[in-house]
Amino acid sequence: MKLNAWLVLLAGSVITTLAIAKLPAAPPPTDEQKAKAAEAKEKAADIAKKDAADLNRYQDKSAEHYFREMKAAGKAVPAATWVQPPPVITAAAAQPSSSESLGQKQSAAPKTQDTANPAAAKGSTNAKPTPAKG
Repeated sequence: MKLNAWLVLLAGSVITTLAIAKLPAAPPPTDEQKAKAAEAKEKAADIAKKDAADLNRYQDKSAEHYFREMKAAGKAVPAATWVQPPPVITAAAAQPSSSESLGQKQSAAPKTQDTANPAAAKGSTNAKPTPAKG
């Protein structure tokens, strides 16, 4: 019985895949459709702006009511304070450069050789690296 269920499921998924694959691609939007979409976008932006203004007004009204009620009850309430939210960091600004992501520091000026110590400037070719202790 379980094998029959798997076969039905397999056949259904194959038929569905074939049916979806044969659907034509959506035609590109016409100028009229583009205009309607732009108009709908502007309308949505206006509604969002109005909703934000309404929310601010209702929050102020609620805060006034709270402070008025607490004052009438004789309770001490500290003055309302507004704290500015932290700035939004975009993804491009948050990503370090390629050398910073590899742990390398970037310097403003190019490095110069120390001419006072010729051995340090020349570098010793006979020096053996010391193993790191770990």
